Amino acid sequence: MRVAPDALNSAARELTVNPTVAESLRVAARTLAGHSDSPRLDAELLLCQVLNLPRSGLIVHGTDPLSAASRAAYDNLLAQRLQGEPIAYLTGTREFWSLALTVTRDVLVPRPETELLVEQALARLSPDRAHTVLDLGTGSGAIALALAAERPLARIVGVDVSAPALAVAQHNARKLELTQIDWRLGSWFDAVPGERFDLIVSNPPYVAAADPALRRLSAEPLLALAPGPTGLEALSAIVARAAEHLHPHGWLLLEHGNAQAPDVTRLLEQHGFGHVRSYPDYAGQPRVTLGAVESTHSRSSASHSSASHSSASHSSASRSSDSHLPRFRSLSSHSLRLHSSHQEIT
Repeated sequence: MRVAPDALNSAARELTVNPTVAESLRVAARTLAGHSDSPRLDAELLLCQVLNLPRSGLIVHGTDPLSAASRAAYDNLLAQRLQGEPIAYLTGTREFWSLALTVTRDVLVPRPETELLVEQALARLSPDRAHTVLDLGTGSGAIALALAAERPLARIVGVDVSAPALAVAQHNARKLELTQIDWRLGSWFDAVPGERFDLIVSNPPYVAAADPALRRLSAEPLLALAPGPTGLEALSAIVARAAEHLHPHGWLLLEHGNAQAPDVTRLLEQHGFGHVRSYPDYAGQPRVTLGAVESTHSRSSASHSSASHSSASHSSASRSSDSHLPRFRSLSSHSLRLHSSHQEIT
């Protein structure tokens, strides 16, 4: 990886011959300013990684000198961060739903926005029932593991097309002792032939291939980010086959880009889903759209109806009939805690 010599050399000139932990941290935070939304936090997390300390330990050991070996290791991590490497890849971990997840370059870094998907899924999963849940494109296993932690009776299947990603999810499950998840390798529903679920949840790739945002996300796996030219390819594929894998009145919940809610709503309605509704993330951007499948007869009638009537009137009816569902708390404590150290996919 190419080093950013100017920034690091400038930082080195600010340090004494034997800098303390506090001095090193102060200079590192200044060096990362302009390269990160949270330079101080990034500097702390990287130094914690080098010194094998909790963040509170940086205060306790603030006057300790930083050894030459530790300083070299810290400079190396700072150089990678300056080049855009996500903090989660540099530290090997990311907190999601209060779970410490192992993260590698084989998986997308879990975002706080995705906790909205977990909240909406939990609102539809009774804690005293053995619901069946399918997580498509599980990646690090973040969603499946969060649901397993909150709903221990649920029977969950996590699917990913990437074997290395699935290995990360399996590792996280063992580490967290959440062993009730069945991990499967395959493309979307190909991994669950003939099976039906009470709820399907997915945070699929949804960034358009030409979206400039992909440049700042270049360290993360393209397979988990961009499905094709429009960004709707994976969402369309999931919606098209979801009904045949859901029990009557089962739910499909999808994360998507902040401008894609109308398209996802239209897809769900065209495939006979009712109670279609979108929910905003902590920034007020529509981030999750969901719908419930009716009986086979109802799905057939709904498909015929959508071809005969305007989607606007169908959408209005769906939203009014969904008014009994719990509303999302748009600024959860989980999102508050994680917001300072993430980059949003828009």
